[in-house]
Amino acid sequence: MRQDVRFGQILQRLNESGSVGVTELAAELGVSEASVRRDLRRLEEQNLLTRTHGGAVASGVLYELPMRYRGGQHHEAKRAIAAAAAALVTPETSSVGLNGGTTTTEVARALSGRPGLRVVTNALNIASELAVRSTIELVVCGGSARPESYELVGPLAEQTLAHLNLDIAFIGVDGISPTAGLTTHHEVEAQTNRALARTADRVVVVADSSKLGKRGFARISDLSLASELITDTGADPDIVDALHNAGLPVLLVEPA
Repeated sequence: MRQDVRFGQILQRLNESGSVGVTELAAELGVSEASVRRDLRRLEEQNLLTRTHGGAVASGVLYELPMRYRGGQHHEAKRAIAAAAAALVTPETSSVGLNGGTTTTEVARALSGRPGLRVVTNALNIASELAVRSTIELVVCGGSARPESYELVGPLAEQTLAHLNLDIAFIGVDGISPTAGLTTHHEVEAQTNRALARTADRVVVVADSSKLGKRGFARISDLSLASELITDTGADPDIVDALHNAGLPVLLVEPA
């Protein structure tokens, strides 16, 4: 298992329980206790946790997992979601919007070979991947960069988006529920994501099953902004039914 994937799983465990133990982590990750101790030391050097005797505790509250440690989580589900999302982009589709996140990054990769497509994004990592694709016409919003998500956010981004019209936007979220709607961790990011969604004729939420039933700090919108949700078959059936009953169509895809 790659070190960055281990880091992501350790931080996710901290986010869920507030503390982790070396012995339990070694068994869960399939590595030696010495490797876990080295991982904890590296994460402490980044001020992401505080080591204790036998484990570690969260440094404050880990509301948001840093982007660089998210990629290994639910990867197969995200690739399956991205393939289903890319299938919605027909030859008649001329413009696509993508906000930041690991799932929308997979969507960008799935679309990278499509000729004649105009892609609008506020995500720096997506822009760097698509900029080298000669078949893609890339439009990048301005704004202030958030290192946690690699997104450009704020008034400059929103001013750019206010003058655009898109055929379809794929929106990644940190949480989606019938009561809280579409949510993310940061209020300015939520506002910019809402501005991106409002430019599109069709808004498709792409989120793996771990995001269903969760609620982030900042609300992007209620469910009515979205045309549909693509998630994986690991989703809780009760939450899927509740989203259906709230008026949001849900497409379930099987990870490879």
